[in-house]
Amino acid sequence: MSLLRTAVIGTGYLGRFHAQKYAAAHGSRLVAVVDANESARTRVAAETGARPVADYRELLGAVDAVSVVTPTPAHHAIALDFLRAGAHVLVEKPITETVEQARALIDAARAAGRVLQVGHLERFNPAVLAAEPHIRSPRFIECHRLAPYRERGTDVNVVLDLMIHDIDIVQSIIGSPIAALEAVGAPVFSDEIDIANARIRFENGCIANTTASRVSLKTERKLRLFENDAYLSIDLHQRILTVIRKRDGGVVEGQLPVKIEEQSFEQGDALRAEIESFLDCARHGKPPIVSGEDGLNALETAIRITRAVTAGGSAATAP
Repeated sequence: MSLLRTAVIGTGYLGRFHAQKYAAAHGSRLVAVVDANESARTRVAAETGARPVADYRELLGAVDAVSVVTPTPAHHAIALDFLRAGAHVLVEKPITETVEQARALIDAARAAGRVLQVGHLERFNPAVLAAEPHIRSPRFIECHRLAPYRERGTDVNVVLDLMIHDIDIVQSIIGSPIAALEAVGAPVFSDEIDIANARIRFENGCIANTTASRVSLKTERKLRLFENDAYLSIDLHQRILTVIRKRDGGVVEGQLPVKIEEQSFEQGDALRAEIESFLDCARHGKPPIVSGEDGLNALETAIRITRAVTAGGSAATAP
C-alpha cells in the first residue's frame, strides 16, 4: 500500500496534535508542517520528523491530504487552494466563516473528486457511537457544554467555538429541518459571546435546548435525549452512556418498570480515529463521516443562533 503524503497547516495547540497523529498513522507519511510562526513550526517539525514550511503554497500539488488547523478566517482560502490542487482536505470546525465560503469548498471538492471532511470531533466519541443504535425518535434533547475560560479559541464566539459541536450532533440525530429557534447570550470576559443558550424547534416536533459556556468553573459535556419510552444520557467528557428504557410487557412485583443499562468507555483517542477515518476515505474514495454538507449545516445554524443572541431574541429566518 502506497503512503499518502500528508501535511498539517497550522501548528498551534490543536495543529500540533494533528501532526502527531499523521506522523503515527498507518498509511501516512507526514512530509511537512506549516506555520508562519517559525518557533511553532520548528518545534512540531522536530517532534514529528516533518519539514517545517512557512508558506503553505509551497506544498500545492506536492501532498495528497492535509489538515487545515488555522484560525477560522483562513480556512476558506487554504482549503480551497488545496482542493483545487488535487488534495483531500480535513478542515477544522467551523468549516469557514460564512455560508458562501462553505458552499464554495463543497463545490470545489465535488469538482475535484476529493474528500472534504470537517473536524467535528465528537462524532468519533465512543459514547456517541455507542448511543446511535439506541436512539429511535427523540422528542426533547438537552445539551450542556461548559468549559473554563481560555484565550485559545476566542477568535470566534462560544456558539462557533463550542456549541457547534452539539449543533452538529443534534442535527445528525434529528435529520429534520429547523422550524424556529430562540437564543440568548452575553460576552463576559471577551468581546465575543462567551455564554449562550438556544432553543431549537425542528419540523418533526423535536425540541433541542443547548447551552454552551466558556466561563465556567468546571468542564462538562453532556447530552440528554428523551423519547416516548426512554431516556438516554451521554456524558461525552467521562465517556459514559446510560440508557433507561420502559420494560416491554408486564412488570413483576418489586421490579422497576424500566431497564437501566450503563456503559463506560476507555479514554480512547477521538482525534486519531477522526484522522484515520479521513485517510481511509481519501485512500478508498469513500464519503467522510462528517461531510462538508454537515459542516455547512452546523455553520448555518450557529450563525442563526449568533444572530438571535445579537438581536436579543428569536431568529426564524435562514442565514
